[in-house]
Amino acid sequence: MRTLERYVIICLVFLCAVSGMSQAQAYAKRPNIIVLLCDDLGYGDLSCYGHPVIETPNLDRLAGQGLRLTSCYSAAPVCSPSRVGLMTGRSPNRAGVYDWIPPGSKKQSNFRDLVHMQRTETTIPMLLSKVGYQTCLAGKWHCNSRFNSATQPQPGEAGFDHWFSTQNNASPSHKNPKNFVRNGKPVGPLTGFSAGLIVQEAIQWLGQRETQHPFYLQVCFHEPHEPVASPPELVKKYRPEAINEDQAQYFANVENVDKAAGRLLAFLSSQDLRQNTLIIFTSDNGPETLKRYGGANRSYGSPGVLKGMKLWTSEAGFRVPGIVNWPGTVESGLVSDEVVASLDFLPTFCALSGASLPQRTLDGTDLSGFLKGQSLSRTKPLLWCYYNSLNEHAVAMRSGDWKILATLQEDGKRLSKMTNVYAGNEQAVLNATLADFELYRVNGDISEARELSNEFPQQLADMKEVLQHRYAELIKNSFVWQR
Repeated sequence: MRTLERYVIICLVFLCAVSGMSQAQAYAKRPNIIVLLCDDLGYGDLSCYGHPVIETPNLDRLAGQGLRLTSCYSAAPVCSPSRVGLMTGRSPNRAGVYDWIPPGSKKQSNFRDLVHMQRTETTIPMLLSKVGYQTCLAGKWHCNSRFNSATQPQPGEAGFDHWFSTQNNASPSHKNPKNFVRNGKPVGPLTGFSAGLIVQEAIQWLGQRETQHPFYLQVCFHEPHEPVASPPELVKKYRPEAINEDQAQYFANVENVDKAAGRLLAFLSSQDLRQNTLIIFTSDNGPETLKRYGGANRSYGSPGVLKGMKLWTSEAGFRVPGIVNWPGTVESGLVSDEVVASLDFLPTFCALSGASLPQRTLDGTDLSGFLKGQSLSRTKPLLWCYYNSLNEHAVAMRSGDWKILATLQEDGKRLSKMTNVYAGNEQAVLNATLADFELYRVNGDISEARELSNEFPQQLADMKEVLQHRYAELIKNSFVWQR
């Protein structure tokens, strides 16, 4: 009997070892994934995207050794909905996040104090966790109004094993912030600049994680969103070429992100993690308009040749820098004008990791084949609906080479701007019709300088038909807030 027992035990140990080896081998084939997300970084703010002054050698090298995208789009022209779209692969309107989310300590008549990414949403870290990934968020969260409160889901409930975050901006500025929370516990005053502190947290987490598991790391810089504060030595460097101290602060702010990214890349190389790590660098939306509000005196971001700025539905609102680096898989030195969006991250990461797609409507496209050198075919056009746009056209759609813009009208008048859709204005949104269409061929007219409705009436008619169908589906399935 003892001999039989020993035999059974040996067999069980062997089977467990084989099973463990098989699991480790499966994990080894799955890439680590890092998303580096800037806040309000303009299309023209990096050296590799043509900025004449700002130096970004680390990000330029990342692009040079990988893929630089020239038609990369965020999910919205403003922060909160953009972040929700990135993490869910769905238009943020479906989640009920229509604009930036203010802190929700006081009731508001338009119910903005209730707004958050709800528990019914399925996120990238949730899905990757199910297939063995360890997950971390370092930096800006901005996906709920009641941060670090049991009344709304926090980053941990969105799938992050470890999180080190703020609700919105670093406060009082990027320098020595006081408002970070780590896994539900306020951290208190910190010494240093936000970009460096966030990367330091990410590096510490990487060093302490269980190395047999793949990881998903989301690094969300506060920079270069206001209130801007930058290291004095970098500000001094830019003073001779800046028009004033505030512009020097902005230039230094962007380079400080580059330096922080460089630290992270150096750590990955030192740990032999670069080869099997997919890195994507991008921005949540376009650059802030200088002095649009009282605290925006250092907002010297550049849209490059694009029309508009942050909060616009013209290209500068949501066409953003996009860098993809994956040694051995993504070829070096590539530049592509294929249309790519942050909405594509979720289906792409699921395909690469073996995770199952959520059983709900997605608006992104799987890019996994494209990253491996195959052609890209989008199954859906990209659609944006931002009811608080600074330009007149609240709705935009990109389909292939073409882009169409439209206003929203109710009873012959332009629909009033709104920051939320709730029980009090739901009917106005449902009753509104698309009007004042503009047509652009943006693959050859990146600046949207030439409106083509009269020259291409059939193309306009085709685009209008698709837009009306897509917009009707979106508003039918957009979330309406009720108290």
